Amino acid sequence: MSSGTIDIDEFEDADPDEFEERNDTERIVLFLDEHDDRAWKAATIAERLGLETDAVSALLSRLKERGLVRHKRPYWAITNDEERLQSAYQLHRHHERADDQYGEERLENLQTEELEDVQ
Repeated sequence: MSSGTIDIDEFEDADPDEFEERNDTERIVLFLDEHDDRAWKAATIAERLGLETDAVSALLSRLKERGLVRHKRPYWAITNDEERLQSAYQLHRHHERADDQYGEERLENLQTEELEDVQ
């Protein structure tokens, strides 16, 4: 897709939100979730996603603090706590809908019990 075009068959077969731009944290979580049968080095995740290794390492550390990834040096994997991961996805979708409805607002300004539970 870097050329700005894709094959029409790929376009037709894609889910409606497949090409939506995602932030780096979302991309990392989705990558690990889609490859939940493996553990990955931060550098490999960065390479696969086209990101800087230091940025990926920092994001993985934050995700670990929230219990969304597991870490055994030097490898990272998605949490095996399906309920926690599902709650994080639901909270994220809730914030996306609120952003769409009311305009973007920084998460640190939204201090709710639900957010604190996930963190």
